[in-house]
Amino acid sequence: MKHRFISMIAASFISTASFLSFADAPKYIFYFIGDGMGMAPAMAAATYNRSVLGTAELPLMMTFPVAGQVMTYSASSDVTDSAAAGTALATGNKTVNGMLGVTPDTTAVYSIAGILKDKLGYGVGLVTNVAADDATPGAFYAHVPHRKMAKEIDRQFAEGNVDFLAGASLNGLYDKDGNSTGVPELFEKNNIRLVNTIDEIGNGTERIALIEKNPFHKSNIGYVNDSIPGKLTLTDMTQACLDYLIRKTPDGFFMMVEGGNIDHALHGNDGLSAISEIYNFNDALTVAYRFLLAHPEETLIVVTADHDTGGLSIGNNANGYVAHFDVLKSQKMSKEMFSDVCKKWLGSNRKQSWTNMKAFLKENFGFWGKVKIDDKETEALKTLYADVFEKKNSKEEKSLYNNFNAFASEVFRLISKKAAVGFTTGAHTGNPVPVYSAGVGSENFGRLLNNTEIPAEILRISGLSF
Repeated sequence: MKHRFISMIAASFISTASFLSFADAPKYIFYFIGDGMGMAPAMAAATYNRSVLGTAELPLMMTFPVAGQVMTYSASSDVTDSAAAGTALATGNKTVNGMLGVTPDTTAVYSIAGILKDKLGYGVGLVTNVAADDATPGAFYAHVPHRKMAKEIDRQFAEGNVDFLAGASLNGLYDKDGNSTGVPELFEKNNIRLVNTIDEIGNGTERIALIEKNPFHKSNIGYVNDSIPGKLTLTDMTQACLDYLIRKTPDGFFMMVEGGNIDHALHGNDGLSAISEIYNFNDALTVAYRFLLAHPEETLIVVTADHDTGGLSIGNNANGYVAHFDVLKSQKMSKEMFSDVCKKWLGSNRKQSWTNMKAFLKENFGFWGKVKIDDKETEALKTLYADVFEKKNSKEEKSLYNNFNAFASEVFRLISKKAAVGFTTGAHTGNPVPVYSAGVGSENFGRLLNNTEIPAEILRISGLSF
């Protein structure tokens, strides 16, 4: 696994951050949302850096001068879903789990993106590495009673005023048989160019929908630790969006960037992939941070999460007061990728064997090498292998975004056990999430906040309100 650990903090900026004048509204606002990135996943990324890679360097967001915590409960539950959380972060309103851009009585509420555009003429760009009509990006432009209304969400984007949208897919473009839903034609009618590569964007200023042509599992671009060639990256999409907004509205813009794959990895209880995606998210954040360094008195960056996913802990009952994150270094692929490998083995006419699987686990996960697997654990894996691949009588493990092969799930439970990475759930939790900020007005986020307060503060700093 390779990460780009970039230390971008300028000492002069940090030392003077609290002395900046906040009399003027920020002209450039960056809102970074790490989907599922609770306090513990963020700290796990820092722990991996320190204990495995041997450096005390922190993820960029953690070096920002202001930090706080955020409560995430929804109007219907102490444990929010992404739609209700996205609505809170975008519109400053609590709503029922599953609802998007509306109050519990389905009244439409409008996001800070739309208000900044209508009141100040700001350009608006939304970027994610999961579906661009999923809950978090959708909360900034859509108003629907349920987040799964993809066709309607896409229609509202087409008829709305978001300038630039980028992601892994648009779920409402085609029906399950691949036939057009009429949304592509609606894009064309509203002068939106649907492109699949950054080069296709060109130097124009017409509205853009940048969508990955071959998404991974139809819902995300792919995990960085799988090194899938030729895919769009979160960093490149973020830079492309920034370049576009500078061209179109150089006097002011709002940009939201979501690290959606963090959530996907945590739903799968895949610790290393979550850590890798947090650093991927921070790589994209460097694009905004470089811009802030060039425009320190005109720029605000706020980094937070919509909710915590997985209930991750650094430490578990199997390891006491010792964590072994070095175990994760031997992992060469995501849980989703390994599950795909297992499913291909099941569907192949080529006869596989426990010997082949054992060699695969040793090469790709370090089992019986760097990762110590005892005789009892080996026998249990061998028995499960026979059940799954020879007797074909095991059920898949279901998560929000994938159904995992049972053998793959057990391999990853064993990895987590050995590494002392604990998970309490494959869903969300009510745990708090972090908020980090830098630039104009950043001092307003250094406390315990309700998620609805973040967009309200951004508007207040900008001289506006809901």
